[in-house]
Amino acid sequence: MAGLLRRRGPSQFARAADGSMTLVEHLVELRMRLFRAALGIVVGFLVGYLLSKPAFDLIKKPFCDLFPAGEACPFIQLGPTDSFLIRLKIALWLGLVVSAPVWLYQLWAFVAPGLHRHERKWAYVFVAIATPLFAGGAVLAYLVLQKGLYFLLSSGVLGVDQTQLDVTRYVDFVTNLVLIFGVAFEFPLLALMLNFTGVLSGRRMLRWWRAAVFVFFLFSAIMTPTPDPFGMTALGLCLTALYFGAVGLAILNDRRRGRGKEIYGDLADDEISRIDERDEIGATEPVAEPAPLDERHDVPAPRRYDDTT
Repeated sequence: MAGLLRRRGPSQFARAADGSMTLVEHLVELRMRLFRAALGIVVGFLVGYLLSKPAFDLIKKPFCDLFPAGEACPFIQLGPTDSFLIRLKIALWLGLVVSAPVWLYQLWAFVAPGLHRHERKWAYVFVAIATPLFAGGAVLAYLVLQKGLYFLLSSGVLGVDQTQLDVTRYVDFVTNLVLIFGVAFEFPLLALMLNFTGVLSGRRMLRWWRAAVFVFFLFSAIMTPTPDPFGMTALGLCLTALYFGAVGLAILNDRRRGRGKEIYGDLADDEISRIDERDEIGATEPVAEPAPLDERHDVPAPRRYDDTT
């Protein structure tokens, strides 16, 4: 048995890492990874199809809570296939979430051999941070959804009591809101990645806080699909808090690595450096006159070569 294990040779990961795999072998591996990822998504889609109705009940709850208890939600269906397509769409979203460990692992297994050991370590750390950040953004979007809907419907000409919503457009509205909030929560993590790679320092990020806050609220006002002030303010405040948290971690990282201790590390980019000490510059020594050469040396003639030599 030990002999069989020794004859197996290096693993596929090791061969991909040391560059011994050929281009054809890389393409075969990519095909295998894509097939496994697609198979995982299909299985996740089947699981999501079973959970699609409870998921839809959770999606429609913010809108249904605007009406008295016992009343049906005033949804309308414009096409005969809309309800079925909505269930497939929800099942696909749930399938991507359920099968995320499978297709993310297949993607990582194909990319990881080309990274160094420390790069793989930081990739694990940032993926572990990015997942709860996206989940936090999605939860925040769900929490502000009801107040945003109430503001939109009560500010209209019909009011809340006489409103009927197209179920397809409502589901698209909710999923887009959750996706935008989740992606927006990754912006401070991007700034932290730039600091860990040495592109941005913590002090520079702190000096840019005014511009960062303005960009966060501008992004919230443009990208948030609801024009109500609740969603925009909540998203802007959360992004600002996450940014200052990233700045604090960046400053701690700079201190740990000893950044900013250089001779001009405490100066801004547009600040003139100070000269604390002045050294007296004395007179230079006089240059002696050139002396003639005693011996004459013959320089050999240069060799000539033709095109073949």
